[in-house]
Amino acid sequence: MQQQELIPHLFRTEYRKIVAVLCKRFGIAAIETAEDIASDTFLTAAQSWALGSIPPNPAAWLHSVAKNKAVNYLRRTQHFNQQIAPALQHDSQEATEADIDLSPQNIHDSQLQMMFAICHPAIPPEAQVGLSLRILCGFGIEEISDAFLTSKDTINKRLFRAKEKLRELQLPIALPGQTEIDKRLAAVLTTIYLLFNEGYYSVSQDTTLRRELCFEAMRLCNMLVESPATNRPPVNALLSLMCFHASRFDARIGENGELILYHEQDTSRWNADLISQGSYFLHCASTGRQLSTYHLEAAIAWWYTRKEDTQDKWEHILQLYNQLLQIAYTPVAALNRTYALSRANGKSAAIAEAEKLQLTNNHFYFALLGELYAGINNQLATQHLERALALAKTNADKQVLQKKLERLQG
Repeated sequence: MQQQELIPHLFRTEYRKIVAVLCKRFGIAAIETAEDIASDTFLTAAQSWALGSIPPNPAAWLHSVAKNKAVNYLRRTQHFNQQIAPALQHDSQEATEADIDLSPQNIHDSQLQMMFAICHPAIPPEAQVGLSLRILCGFGIEEISDAFLTSKDTINKRLFRAKEKLRELQLPIALPGQTEIDKRLAAVLTTIYLLFNEGYYSVSQDTTLRRELCFEAMRLCNMLVESPATNRPPVNALLSLMCFHASRFDARIGENGELILYHEQDTSRWNADLISQGSYFLHCASTGRQLSTYHLEAAIAWWYTRKEDTQDKWEHILQLYNQLLQIAYTPVAALNRTYALSRANGKSAAIAEAEKLQLTNNHFYFALLGELYAGINNQLATQHLERALALAKTNADKQVLQKKLERLQG
């Protein structure tokens, strides 16, 4: 791998590790110092490797340089403290040689602990996702602003306020007690879920599916599964859900980046390994009595990985949506339920239910009505599809709707 490719790749995989470990060592108040040291480490790498050769183990090289920079920071900080408060002097040898533990176990633990600090209930949800992307996933400010369809200035302000709140709370970078884990786990899972959804359906104009966001969400969730303190049924259910969705990535996007709808996908391109993993985690989620929204969504996603197109399949999906809406009603789930209803009980029944929703600002709503009315009232179907086309925000959605209109009119 060439240097111009290696540095960005390592930034994505190693930046988050360095920041998490340094934040844990320095404390949450020094979160920006940890980021600065990590960024400076990569700047040093870019300059050094451009002049010489790339080291045999680039990741280990980065960790060594980051550790040296961190120790230098501790020495400067200690020297400053000794100057302003001589009475508080400590043994300098002990302080300056403080261990910066970049072992695999401490890296894993630090990231898991940082996840729970970031997802403190005092931090707004959008800031939790933004901080997770920055600190736990190594995303740049521009990438985060693209993900949220907002300016870099807005993202910087949002992250700054969140960091200020973390400093104000003086949260330790440590896994909280079991009671506090139970309180924060829902927020952690919501953050991971939102992160995955942002990748699964991107509203940016140039891409429909951002796999890197989805796989980062799966990586974070897998960390929760691997830890005995956080390996709970809803965590397994969420990981199962993401595995099932990820299994259809290759079939969901065409050669030119166009979106391919479910019933038009080439099922031979579905990833059998991910479906198998999803089934395993769904089985792990079946312990205990808790039934979360992730359980129901994962069960729905499992049925979507069944290649047969039978009424029994859609009847099961419909009943699962009924349960989901009873637990947590959302317009999106209601709309998806209507599609399942059309496949299980026919278009007429689905039209009656769909028109009750009145999601007049949602292009998916009009796209579904257009599909339901096709063959029943093509004039109405055309009107709904044209309305959906006017509301659609992405080029991929517009392409799909335009093709539907052409088929209908053709």
